[in-house]
Amino acid sequence: MWSKLMEVKSGYTAQTWLEFFQAEGVAIRVVPPLESDTPMTAPRELWVPDSKTHVAAELLRKI
Repeated sequence: MWSKLMEVKSGYTAQTWLEFFQAEGVAIRVVPPLESDTPMTAPRELWVPDSKTHVAAELLRKI
């Protein structure tokens, strides 16, 4: 299962967060996907696996 971590204002912001969390070893799912026909200026949601929500929250606290 996946849990919603945050909403961001654009695909560009989602890409930045995606790269950050992947560098820290946390899987991230962007909804709608960055590769979709949705414009990059459209809002996106970032989702993390239930087993990694505490890790993602801790990383956000450290920023």
